[in-house]
Amino acid sequence: MADLVRRTGLTAPQVEALATAGAFDCFGLTRRQAIWEAGRAAEERPGQLAGVTAAGPPPMLPGMTDVEVVMADLWATSITTGKHPIEEVRPQLAAAGILSAEQLREAKDGTRVRAAGVVTHRQRPATASGVTFMNLEDETGMINVVISVGCWNKYARIARDSSALIIRGRVERAKGVVNLVADRLERLSLTAKTNSRDFR
Repeated sequence: MADLVRRTGLTAPQVEALATAGAFDCFGLTRRQAIWEAGRAAEERPGQLAGVTAAGPPPMLPGMTDVEVVMADLWATSITTGKHPIEEVRPQLAAAGILSAEQLREAKDGTRVRAAGVVTHRQRPATASGVTFMNLEDETGMINVVISVGCWNKYARIARDSSALIIRGRVERAKGVVNLVADRLERLSLTAKTNSRDFR
């Protein structure tokens, strides 16, 4: 880590972000140990002699739980290669009859169902007469959601501010594409914080 800093001139926040994202796992450090080590490594500077900063092994720190790893990934990079945040709540969703993206693809046209996922996009094209298109993601794929003006206005705060949602709506199939035409939106609480790309 110190060698990387000397070669690149990375700042302490940059080294800490890399450590949080797991970039130094290859050195045999846990993420918490790498974050601890990042502060010391950040003291190194290009042109400085190697090893002149205080050295010593990092303390024995507990490893991160699966949820903490996902949260660290999302904080550092906005994506995770580990468990999807929805997997944490999948048993409760399944018990409530809430479909996954994979199950939604098999649902019959015109049926009313509920599905859930992390919000990845919110879009309202100028040509769509106020209709909002939203994409949800779970561990099995993507869900296309169509939200009418009336439905958006009714659930505007939830629709705009929630990072994950449960959507009730009607399945609509057209040319091989499955949409969920929303009539109700509910906030879905997750431990891991996610971000979406909105109205771009």
